[in-house]
Amino acid sequence: MQIKNCAPPALSTHSCLKNFLALHDPFIFTKPFLKSQGGNVELRFFEIYRNSEYLWFLFEGACVSAGITMVSGSLGFLLALVLSGLRYFRTPVLSQISTGYVEFIRNTPLIVQLFFVAFGLPMLLGYQWPFWAHALLGLTLNFSAYFSEILRAGFNTVDTGQKEAASALGIPKVIVFLKVVMPQSVARMFPSINSQFIFLFLTTGVISEIGVRDLTQAGLFIDSRTFRSFEVFITLTGIYIVLSLGFKVGLSLLQRAVFKWQFLR
Repeated sequence: MQIKNCAPPALSTHSCLKNFLALHDPFIFTKPFLKSQGGNVELRFFEIYRNSEYLWFLFEGACVSAGITMVSGSLGFLLALVLSGLRYFRTPVLSQISTGYVEFIRNTPLIVQLFFVAFGLPMLLGYQWPFWAHALLGLTLNFSAYFSEILRAGFNTVDTGQKEAASALGIPKVIVFLKVVMPQSVARMFPSINSQFIFLFLTTGVISEIGVRDLTQAGLFIDSRTFRSFEVFITLTGIYIVLSLGFKVGLSLLQRAVFKWQFLR
């Protein structure tokens, strides 16, 4: 008498992975990525919209990325005014420190600066901040160096005759700088500041490496749950484009509101 093997067939690795993912995330396999209908192959994209949790992660990440960028950009611009002013007046010692700081920031990667701020400084100084605060500090320092160099170049474009005329009238150098040099240089260099701001915004995705739940980390989390890398990252690309265009329009409106005299010609 022959006894048949009644043991269930072993599941393949692909089947086990599929069953595991379907158990933990039922939205993954509700619709196949490739579906054949009458010999025609239909591609299905953007299945992540079926899970409201994923949409909320993307929305929250976009708000975090945009918010940190706006705050750090504003603080970095104010710090850049101080740094470029010290270099403009050639203040002893402080001018050299400002120059060294700008060169150090501009010649080191942003990710290295973030790791130093997030993990190095707390060990040296013995303090603890949330990850978003470390990202805010690191981006502020990074933004300030690039904005400072743009502003310094703008200060040199102001006509020397205007500064000499103001000096002949007995106006102090600080007032000349604040009332004559700074407004003209900022207005002239605003397009460069606008472009640099958007470029730096697009590099803020690296703050996810220090634990900040920004837009990039939201996309990485969704990708790790769904394995739909193409549609996740094409969605991230679209969101970054929309945010960049929004910043561009917003800064252009700010330029027209602050420097109205530039558009009266």
